[in-house]
Amino acid sequence: MSAFRILAILFTSMSLLTLSGCATTTTDGAVGASRSQFMLISSEQLEQTAAQGYSKLKADATQKGTLNKDQKMLQRVQAIAKRIEPQTGIFRRDAPGWKWEVNIIDSNDLNAFCMPGGKIVFYSGLINRLQLTDEEIAVVMGHEIAHALREHSREQVSQAIAAQAAMGLGSAALGLSQSATQLAGIGYDALIATQFSRTDEAEADRIGLELSARAGYNPRAGITLWKKMMSANSGGTPPEFLSSHPADSTRVQQIESLLPIVTPLYETARRKG
Repeated sequence: MSAFRILAILFTSMSLLTLSGCATTTTDGAVGASRSQFMLISSEQLEQTAAQGYSKLKADATQKGTLNKDQKMLQRVQAIAKRIEPQTGIFRRDAPGWKWEVNIIDSNDLNAFCMPGGKIVFYSGLINRLQLTDEEIAVVMGHEIAHALREHSREQVSQAIAAQAAMGLGSAALGLSQSATQLAGIGYDALIATQFSRTDEAEADRIGLELSARAGYNPRAGITLWKKMMSANSGGTPPEFLSSHPADSTRVQQIESLLPIVTPLYETARRKG
């Protein structure tokens, strides 16, 4: 059973659904996007599940001794986040007020994600193995934050809920006797196992690049980043970060096509210091 189907059963079993149907989401900015999205749950519901799962993730990592072991790396990533977070208001007015949090898991995995509501995790392997510069970290972070801004997880969960309803699966499939901790774990597993669509990935690339540029990071780092990703993928098994759509020449070409739009934003940010 897929992670999103599990999360769909979770929401159904707990009777938390607030049906809202399709909504046209407009994300402003120089490279903003506007399209109809299928939403069956509220942002608040998903953010609550994400916060619970994030707390469990940190608790598990603390117990294993893998949470924020490298303080220098943590400070570096948090400093980049502090420059990007204020820029999110260009795309969503409420986003700068999210309860942002950034942590690093000591792991050889090539992975990073931003859960709904601004809960960010980087895996140390992504930074160390690819020897990422601050600019490249900013592009990764912008990409992941863009998924949260566009509520791609909310859209995916809504689609999974609709599929569950169509299949007639009831609350008994999950079992209401599970503890809150177990439910939080299911929510976390679902939210980080996202298989975003090609449309989602393209939107995240575009918005993420603008976010990093507005924060004063050279958008050309997007090209070097994805070339490193392609190199890491040369062995045949894509990094977790690329599990749904491995980086390819088309992705690099899209970034190159955006440079004339986002480079002036970067130059303006640099002039402002």
